[in-house]
Amino acid sequence: MSTIATPDGHNTGTAARVEELLSSMSLAEKAGQLTQYFYFGNRSAEPEPWADEQSRQVEDALGHGRVGSMLFVSDPAEVNRLQRLTIEGNRLGIPALFGFDVVHGLRTIFPVPIAMAASWDLEAVERAQGVAAREARAVGIHWTFAPMVDIARDPRWGRIVEGAGEDPYLGAALAAAHVRGFQGGVLGAPERLVAGPKHFAGYGAALGGRDYDEADLSDSEFWNVYLPPFRSALEAGAANIMTAYMDLNGIPPTGNRWLLVEVLREKLGFEGFVVSDANAVRNLVTHGFAADLTDAAARAVDAGVDVEMAISDPAYAHLEEAVAGGAVSLEAVDACVRRILAVKLRLGLFDQPYVDEEHARSTLADPAHREVARVTAQRSAVLLRNEGGLLPLDPDGLRSVAVLGPLADSKRDTLGPWAFDFDLAETVTVLEGVRARLGESSEVHHAPGVRPISRLFPSIFDQFPANAPTQPDNFDDEAELTRAVDLASGSDVAVVVLGEWQNLIGEQASRSTLGLPGRQLELLQAVVATGTPVVLLVMNGRPLDLRWAAEHVPAILDIWYPGTQGGHAVADLIFGDASPGGKLPFSWPRSVGQIPVVYSHTMSHDPEKQAERYWDEPSTPLFPFGFGLSYTSFGYSDLVLDRNELPIGESLTVSVKVTNTGDRPGDEVVQLYLHQRYGTASRPVRELKGFRRVHLGAGASRTVDFTLGRAELGYWNAAAHDHVLDLTTFDIWVGGDSTAGMSASFSTVGERAPQKMTNG
Repeated sequence: MSTIATPDGHNTGTAARVEELLSSMSLAEKAGQLTQYFYFGNRSAEPEPWADEQSRQVEDALGHGRVGSMLFVSDPAEVNRLQRLTIEGNRLGIPALFGFDVVHGLRTIFPVPIAMAASWDLEAVERAQGVAAREARAVGIHWTFAPMVDIARDPRWGRIVEGAGEDPYLGAALAAAHVRGFQGGVLGAPERLVAGPKHFAGYGAALGGRDYDEADLSDSEFWNVYLPPFRSALEAGAANIMTAYMDLNGIPPTGNRWLLVEVLREKLGFEGFVVSDANAVRNLVTHGFAADLTDAAARAVDAGVDVEMAISDPAYAHLEEAVAGGAVSLEAVDACVRRILAVKLRLGLFDQPYVDEEHARSTLADPAHREVARVTAQRSAVLLRNEGGLLPLDPDGLRSVAVLGPLADSKRDTLGPWAFDFDLAETVTVLEGVRARLGESSEVHHAPGVRPISRLFPSIFDQFPANAPTQPDNFDDEAELTRAVDLASGSDVAVVVLGEWQNLIGEQASRSTLGLPGRQLELLQAVVATGTPVVLLVMNGRPLDLRWAAEHVPAILDIWYPGTQGGHAVADLIFGDASPGGKLPFSWPRSVGQIPVVYSHTMSHDPEKQAERYWDEPSTPLFPFGFGLSYTSFGYSDLVLDRNELPIGESLTVSVKVTNTGDRPGDEVVQLYLHQRYGTASRPVRELKGFRRVHLGAGASRTVDFTLGRAELGYWNAAAHDHVLDLTTFDIWVGGDSTAGMSASFSTVGERAPQKMTNG
């Protein structure tokens, strides 16, 4: 069971107050509490008539008590103004909830979520999201539509950047860390937000990686791969869940009673409130699932969708008609309203609906937040290649450095997608970070080399300020490419920053290829041809085609979209003031034709030829899941299991000694993988079941312990239609990535097999 922690004794008083309010409300007022509007205000880069009209419609609805929550407002003065309209327009004085996409920061922008996943550092993630929550709550935001906990196994899907990658165990651990950071220990904790994991469920499995397209999942994939991060988020206390857009096995989640009631509430024990994704209730009509908006409203409420997120003309405005016609019961509507009122009371909004604008300004300016961002970016970077120990660079031995590439001095791209309230003036690019670190001791030259590319189909986010890259005036493509190459030729080292412009990834940013966009590969090849040592910094949120680079570029560091302090963090890393210790949260494919490629596939037929499934190139990844190099090296020894036979229901301890065998301090992520040899289902060749990031000084050793029990050994069995734990033999591997070689084995013992594990 998953419950929302609240202060002792709080639930009883809250429930009584909820019933008092509910008994005084008309059906129209109840429908208003279940309606959430976007409010665009002045967010458009060039305000358009539709945005002004939409804002007027929202303010009119506020004045008539027809709004329960709003989103996309982050100016504290505007929050206070709209909250005042809400309270004055509601005869019962019920305040509004304000939500926002606080995905990886508000004013202080942290590395994108896939980068934080690459840190494999739960404390760092929790700390970063705690800062994000503090800033957001200070300006009047109560609720974040995050974390996104969708498993993503097709990197063509643009929203891979918002999640934790391909693995359910890593994804589950990170989901809980994000929730703890955002929401704290109890709902209503000071300076914390309601956490809203999304998108329930299976959104990351969209066909062809095409955003919004349908997902078709087997029982095994649904329960074993896509559900664990949601379960973990709920066990951490998440008070909200967002539904998904697409059809799941032919049924839109926003109208799927089995999914939202039987699975979410009954099996997972969720007690919080459910919100639709934007216009997803209206889209039940678009899907061909509901006949009209009245039918859509009835189906969504019956399925347990407590709040409709609407841009305009909400379906829930038709709830009076739906109740009158018998399409949905008043009791079902009341159940939704109860959950919304309870959250508002537990957050203390009835007592303190407004925000302190001066406090908001000082909170946003807190320099400690920037330091957290810098450290988080350091811990997220993944060293993919370092031939000849090119990195770290010796700053004292460099007379001239060329910092090249179209992303090297782009502030907006340094922040990454899903950022809206950033301050570009304080954002540090890679070029600025290198110059600040070297000071006057070295000449640092810059050339973009190539121009940004334009999307064939624009993004909805391009309308927001600074979101789409602007084409430079009088940019001579050939001359600029030549200038970059000439700078590389005359420098001691070339630092080349390549990847995807941030508007090429995220929502509505799926793509059909994984190549470096535009002429970036041409630029890289020309720079390498000069003979100058090259450090490639990859700015990305998904794996890109690096086959050529992996053969010809001596040093490759994946810096992701590193955030507000990204440039300083990158300089710390490449000059050795910090050491990269991140690991990949996905298998990095060689080419788009391999997708999906995951490490946790089943044994299948002819496993000895797993690397030969294609005739034209290896069918293994370019870089395996969990991979990442360091400036030092690590050795593993003394793998010990505290028993060789494990009775069903008990746990086993695995210990391993890790030693820093190099001459520099560094971090290693110790990873444990498990395989079930036989049983009532064919199980993956390896599955991550434990990890620990540890810091070791040169020559130092540490013993790391892992515990394996029912949660790690059990799985959903499609034949039994339940979680089971088989009597079998398990193999264990421990090491620095999913190809770890050190192994041991043990067996489960008991009277019967398989043993069902109701509710997991």
